[in-house]
Amino acid sequence: MHPGSIPGEASIKSLIRVAAFDWPLWLSFSAYPRRSGTGVMSSNFSQLRDTMVEGQLRTRDVTHVPVLNAFRSIPREYFVPESRRSLAYLDEDLEVAPRSAESPARYLVEPAVFARLLQLAGIKSTDLVLDVGCATGYSTAILAHIASFVVGLESDADLAQKASATLSELDCGNATIVNGPLTAGYAGHAPYDLIILQGSVDYVPDALLEQLSDGGRLVAVIGTGNSARAHIYVKTDGVVSQRADFNAAIHPLPGFQLETGFVF
Repeated sequence: MHPGSIPGEASIKSLIRVAAFDWPLWLSFSAYPRRSGTGVMSSNFSQLRDTMVEGQLRTRDVTHVPVLNAFRSIPREYFVPESRRSLAYLDEDLEVAPRSAESPARYLVEPAVFARLLQLAGIKSTDLVLDVGCATGYSTAILAHIASFVVGLESDADLAQKASATLSELDCGNATIVNGPLTAGYAGHAPYDLIILQGSVDYVPDALLEQLSDGGRLVAVIGTGNSARAHIYVKTDGVVSQRADFNAAIHPLPGFQLETGFVF
């Protein structure tokens, strides 16, 4: 991704320390290993990535070359359950963890919506990014392909471990996965140049806005269903402004829903 952007990166293949809120996962990035048992040849997945870029992203006015290159490069099939790998490049949210008694189902955001959020944010190669609700780590890998360094924040410990393992397998060196509550963000690497939320939300917590750098941006889909819209928040001299942009219907990110009050 950015060889040499971290001191000693070139000489470190992987240094992994697993803990909760204070464990950085340092990884380096090189050629992707092949996986067996996916039911689809790796060459076909490469073709599917090209088709996704040309048929889903470009047709939705995604033109930012670094974004297109990232989606063409990162193997989305690595970040989904094996039984769903043949569906990895569909133009819709993709479930990566089923609903349980403890937590709702979790999804990878539809590629076109994710790409448009990155374009809306004006992601840059110098950005320090917080990826909120990274699930299995696909979004973190995409971001790390473009930005300087990425913190992937995930509240589900099992998903965080899967994200760590997959990023390690892909030899990703400018990302760290952190397990902790999503609404609190992660102050350990703040302030961030860019914060992105991986799912629709009812509101953006002050804790996240406080972790933006001056000139920092936060992008999120606000609302539910077909009425939801992508928003960008920008901090300037300590003051946060926002504006709405495109419509986007994606699955909600757990923990960001307002409680429904009683109506008399």
